[in-house]
Amino acid sequence: MTNGRSWTAIGSAMLALAAISTGARAQGAAPAAPESESSVTVYAGYRFGGSLTDITSGQTWELTDGPSFAAAADFGIDSRTQWELFLSYRNTALKASGFSPAANNLGLGVTYAHVGGTYFIDRVGRGTYVVGGLGLTFLDPHASGLNSETKFSLNLGVGYMIPLGERIGVKLEARGYATLVNSSSALFCSGGCVVQIKGTTVTQGELLAGITVRF
Repeated sequence: MTNGRSWTAIGSAMLALAAISTGARAQGAAPAAPESESSVTVYAGYRFGGSLTDITSGQTWELTDGPSFAAAADFGIDSRTQWELFLSYRNTALKASGFSPAANNLGLGVTYAHVGGTYFIDRVGRGTYVVGGLGLTFLDPHASGLNSETKFSLNLGVGYMIPLGERIGVKLEARGYATLVNSSSALFCSGGCVVQIKGTTVTQGELLAGITVRF
């Protein structure tokens, strides 16, 4: 009888220790990575670069640098990957020396509309990620009587996300854009053409900082 009581006491003690150990491991374990996460981000940015060469004069038309605005909707796929819808706009101008004052400061809205994705190196919602997309560039001259242009484009970039709690975060990004244009073609024609260009691409860079709502 004494041996039976002893074995019962030992067994009870072992079960208690196992329960305590399991509870301690559960409390100390890191939170599991989410299966997926979606988000919406609003950015303020600074866009720079971009030029065209005029066939007739050999002059270079440059897109002016300055502030830009963007928004992105990211849809979760897995713990590291998201699909992305991305829009970025800047109210810029084309400038070139040697032209008349009106042509030398042609106001121009440049909008990138892309479909792509993001890939987080660690896990979605924090740390370093790469981003990219394909879509269209809309070139909208502000002068009356000039036609808008739509060209195929792409973007590639890298970013870093800082979570501020479960639902809010900050994104810092650098993106590069390439817009494909036809060599030896004309832009903004309407009874006459403003720019006769040569070349195949227009490239720009953009630095972005955004507030992200996560869900």
